[in-house]
Amino acid sequence: MTNSSFSKVTEEGVLFESPFTGEPTMLTPEESMTIQHSIGADIMMQLDDVVSSLTTGPRVEEAMWRSVRWLDRCIVAHNASGRADSQNLFAIIQGGLDHRLRDICLDEMVKRKDSIPGYAVGGLSGGEAKDVFWKIVDQCTKKLPEDRPRYCMGIGFAEDLMVCVALGVDMADCVFPTRTARFGVALTFNGPINLRLGKHASSLVPIDETCPCPTCASGTTRAQLHHLVTYETAGAHSVTLHNVAFQAQLMGRARDAIIENRFPEYLKKFFYDYFGERGSYPRWCVDALRSVGVDLLDGIGKDMSVVDGNGAKWEYSDVKA
Repeated sequence: MTNSSFSKVTEEGVLFESPFTGEPTMLTPEESMTIQHSIGADIMMQLDDVVSSLTTGPRVEEAMWRSVRWLDRCIVAHNASGRADSQNLFAIIQGGLDHRLRDICLDEMVKRKDSIPGYAVGGLSGGEAKDVFWKIVDQCTKKLPEDRPRYCMGIGFAEDLMVCVALGVDMADCVFPTRTARFGVALTFNGPINLRLGKHASSLVPIDETCPCPTCASGTTRAQLHHLVTYETAGAHSVTLHNVAFQAQLMGRARDAIIENRFPEYLKKFFYDYFGERGSYPRWCVDALRSVGVDLLDGIGKDMSVVDGNGAKWEYSDVKA
């Protein structure tokens, strides 16, 4: 929202203008706290100055320092509310793709650790190259306190989630499972499938026969979903139920693997199942996981190749095939 043509960032806060009436509304760090207090948020996010991850130049440093100052104002307002013991204020690490600025922001935010129950890595997933993305995440998780949860904002692709967990991220959020459902794309452990494609029109199996979600458990077939996502809005609802369940299973299985000290093996199997039919892994995934001692090309993935770029091209096309 802070990048919208209907808003303006000042030191006081973000001034929004209604696109319908032109009426201005000022959102300050203090007002942000008040709103989050009123809805009873378990995790409250500081108000930060957000710029596109592709932005360069002095605006990135300006936004980073303003985010630090706004955090201090959020801390004061949060502590004064008497809710600091029941609602958790998270700081957001900014600094764009500049490692120097990220380090400065990390140092400043960590100084405030006694007032911060958790940290978020912000300002990513805005179109930057994945090889740049994972290195920023790695930089942040290495400097953040180990006794505070780390939340990476705006990541939803399964491979992104697993790489980030391997790098030390504890939680994430993204519109991807619901947004992609609106286009008829279902998420599976063998990669996303586009239910609008004609090849699914006669398929009498669920999206995933092992999935416990209401859509799969009820026996709704891919053929039925093909019709729904092509011609009716109800299709998006059914696929959304599945996609959200998939994300929960994905992260739940990763958590279990960590607890049971078998996470490296889990990663190798996940990536092989996910990319195996395509015969290649994205290079950035291989490099990122090697940085934490997991070699995807060892063992089950020894015959896989490596491709540059962000990875395989999934069934996102609307072409009837």
